[in-house]
This record gives sequence, C-alpha cells and structure tokens, in this order.
Amino acid sequence: MVNYIWAGMIFIGIATAFVTGNVEAVNKAVFEGAKTGVTVTFGLISILIFWMGVMKVAEEAGLLKQMARLLGPIARWLFPTVPKDHPAFGYILSNMAANIFGLGNAATPMGIKAMQELQKLNPDPNTATPAMCTLLALNTASITLIPTTIIAIRMNYNSVNPAEIVGTTLLATFIATFSAILIDRWYQRKEWKRQ
Repeated sequence: MVNYIWAGMIFIGIATAFVTGNVEAVNKAVFEGAKTGVTVTFGLISILIFWMGVMKVAEEAGLLKQMARLLGPIARWLFPTVPKDHPAFGYILSNMAANIFGLGNAATPMGIKAMQELQKLNPDPNTATPAMCTLLALNTASITLIPTTIIAIRMNYNSVNPAEIVGTTLLATFIATFSAILIDRWYQRKEWKRQ
C-alpha cells in the first residue's frame, strides 16, 4: 500500500510540474536529491562501519554477552511467553543491544530473525503474538545511548557539535521506551482479561 502512496505522490508531483511549467525545477530537485542521498549514504556507511567494528570488538571482549546477561531478566519479563532457551531470545537480546548503541541498521537484521523465530511459536500465523508486538514496540522506541545515525547526518552537514543531541536523544528515547512498554503491558493485560 505504501508503494502505491509514494508512486501516487511522485506522479502527482510530476503532473503538477508539467501543468504549471516547472519541469526544470523537478529535474533540478531530482539530481540534487540524488547527490544529497549519495553524500549522506557515504557518511552513514563510515559511521556505521566504525560502530559495527566497536560492536565486534565488544563481542570479542565478551561485553555483549555481559550485556545480554544484564538484559536477560528484562527480556524474560518483557517476553514471558517465549521459552527461556528459544533461539528468539538471542536475536531479541542482540536487537536490544544494537538499538541501545544506536545501530538501528545493524539491529534490523536481528529484529527480522527474532520475528522469524517468534513466528515459529505463533499458533495463528495470520495474527501477531503479544511477543511480536512487544518486539516491534521496543524496536521502534528503543532507548538509545549513542544516536550514531543522527550524529553521522549532522557531521555530513557540518554541524559545529554533532554529538550535542546525545542527552536529549537519551531522554526522548527513554520516554518513548517507557511509554511503549506501558502501552504494550496495558494491551496485553486487556487481552489476558478477555481470555
């Protein structure tokens, strides 16, 4: 559905440019947008490679296992229906750790694998389980200690202090995560009462 919306917006924009005689502005915007996209992408790749390297060093040093041990009790509380030794837990913990370090792009494959594993536990494959909804809510609103993607974008646009957003990002993501957990628990409690 989203593809149709985007295609419709593009078509309406180009048609409007033809009708109003602004085809040259559309051409200019397309090429400037492509140039900006490539520039931002290269900046993001460099910062992502750096933090992926840091994550690899942390993994080799055993820091990720320690973090997983710290996050384990929280994950078991958040995902009570997932068996303790199920493979989904490893992916959920990796997803949470990557999101905490601001590696949203690195967290995505782990989140997808976690969803695939959670789907194996799903009695009705056409309906998301509470654990799947919890993972989606946490992945979307995760606490972020270091917003690497935003810092990289700010660096690309020559921000004087690209890391000055760390404090406000931490506060905003804490509030978002806390709210997501509260809403998730409220809906789950409502569902438990219905059963």
